[in-house]
Amino acid sequence: MQIEALVSLAGYFVLMLGIGFYAYKKSTDDVSGYMLGGRQLHPAVGALSAGASDMSGWMLMGLPGAIYVSGLGAAWIAVGLVIGAYFNYLLVAPRLRVFTEVADDAITIPDYFEKRFNDDTRILRILSSVVIVIFFTLYTSSGVVAGGKLFEASFGLNYYAGLFLTAGVVIVYTLIGGFLAVSLTDFVQGVIMFIALIMVPIVAFMQLGSLGDIAEVTRTAAESPGYLSMIPETVTAVSVIGIISAMSWGLGYFGQPHIIVRFMAIRTLKEVATARLIGMTWMIITVIGAVLTGILGLAFVTVNTGAIEAAAIEFTDPETIFILMSQILFHPLVGGFLLAAILAAIMSTISSQLLVSSSSLTEDFYKTFLRRSASQKELVLIGRLSVLAVSLVAIFLAFDRSSTILDLVSNAWAGFGSAFGPLILFSLFRKDMSRSAAIAGMVTGAVVVLVWLYAPITVMWGGEETGLSGVIYEIIPGFLASTAAILVVDALTKAPKGKVKEQYEAMEAEIEARS
Repeated sequence: MQIEALVSLAGYFVLMLGIGFYAYKKSTDDVSGYMLGGRQLHPAVGALSAGASDMSGWMLMGLPGAIYVSGLGAAWIAVGLVIGAYFNYLLVAPRLRVFTEVADDAITIPDYFEKRFNDDTRILRILSSVVIVIFFTLYTSSGVVAGGKLFEASFGLNYYAGLFLTAGVVIVYTLIGGFLAVSLTDFVQGVIMFIALIMVPIVAFMQLGSLGDIAEVTRTAAESPGYLSMIPETVTAVSVIGIISAMSWGLGYFGQPHIIVRFMAIRTLKEVATARLIGMTWMIITVIGAVLTGILGLAFVTVNTGAIEAAAIEFTDPETIFILMSQILFHPLVGGFLLAAILAAIMSTISSQLLVSSSSLTEDFYKTFLRRSASQKELVLIGRLSVLAVSLVAIFLAFDRSSTILDLVSNAWAGFGSAFGPLILFSLFRKDMSRSAAIAGMVTGAVVVLVWLYAPITVMWGGEETGLSGVIYEIIPGFLASTAAILVVDALTKAPKGKVKEQYEAMEAEIEARS
C-alpha cells in the first residue's frame, strides 16, 4: 500500500517541480515578476491561490481534528472565516489592487504602507517588515510541522524526515519560480483540496449508512448529546465568549499579507469580482467538507475499530483523521492522491509565506538599507537566498513538535490580523489618515497580541485558572486596541496633504471609472 501511495505522491511532487521550472522561464527576470507576477494573475488562479494559501494544513488536519474532538461547536471558526473572507474580497481586494498600482507600483505590503503615507522616515516599512518576518517564520513552521506529521502518520517515516521532505520540495519550486510558481502550484493544489474534501465525506457517508445511524453513533462515542449542535446545551457567559472568539478568526483576513498580495496581482479591477465568486464558492464547499470529515470521522473510527487494527494503523492524533479515512476507505493510488491533497494544503501556504517573507527581506531591508543601486538580477538572487534563510529558521522551529497545528496558526493569524488588519482597512477608506496613526495602530496591535499570549497573567475562568488567551482569542483585544490607537492618534495629528491626498483621490477616481 505504501509503495502505491508513494507513486501518487511522487507524481504530485514532479508536477509541482515542473510548474516551478515553467515559472522560472516565464517571469522571473526582474523583482516585480519574481515577487508579484507582473500583476497578470488570472482571477481563477488568484482566487484558488488565495484560498489554498489561506487554508493550509488547517483545512485538512486542524479543522477536522477540532471537530472530531469537540463536535459542531468547533465549527464557529469556519463560520467566522467564511464571513471574513467575503468581506475581505468585497472591501479590501478592489481598492488594494488599484491603490498599490497608483502608489508608485508598490509590490509588497511594507512598500505599500510607506508609499501610501509618504513615509520618508522608513519607520512604517521597517516595523511592518519585522512583523512579517517574525510572524511568518512562526506561521511557516506550522506547515512544516504538518508535513512531518503527515509522513509519520501515513508511512511510518521519521517525523523529521517528513519535515525535511516537505520543506525541501517547497523551497525548490518557490526559490526558482517565484510568485508565478507559487500561484500556479496553489491553483493546482486548490483543485486537489476541493476534490479531496468532496470525496472523503461522501464515501464515508455511503460506508456508514443513514443519517440517523451516524448521529446515534457519534452521540454515543462522544458521550455528549450536544456533539452535533453548534449551540451549547447550557448557554453561559463562557460559552458565548467562546463562540465570539471562534468567529473572530474572520477579522484576521484583512491583515494577512500572503492572502491580500493575491489581490494586488489580479490582472484588472473588473476581474476581482470574478475572483470573489470563484474564491467564495471554493471556500464554502471545502469548509463544509472539512467539517463533515471531522463529524463522520468519529463515527467512522467507532464503527471500523477492527479494520483499523487489522491494517496496523495507529490512530492517536485527532488531527490525522483525514489521513486515517483516506487510508482505509480508498485504493492506495487514490489514497495517495488524497494524501497529496494534505501536502497541497500544507505546501501552498508554506510557499506563499516564504515568498512574502522573501519579498520583505529583499525589497524592505536589502534594497532599502543595504544596496539601493542593486540590479534587478541581484535582487532576484537575494530574494531566492531569503527564501532559503527563512525556510531554515522555520525548519529549526518545527523541531519542537509539541504544539498543535491549530495553535501555531492561531498565534500568527492573530498577530497579522491585529497589526495589519485595521491599518489596511483605514488606509483604504480613510483619506485623512496620518502616518503617526498608522504606526500607532500597527505597533499597538502587535504588542497587545504578544502580551495576551505570553504575559504571565492568569485569571479564573470557567472554574479553572488560565492565561488571557484561554479566556478570549487574542485577535479581539489586538484588533480593537489597534483600531482605537488609529482613531485616537488620528484625531490628535494633522491630516496629510500633497502627494498622500492626491494618491488617495486618484485611487477613488480609478475605482469609480473602472466600476
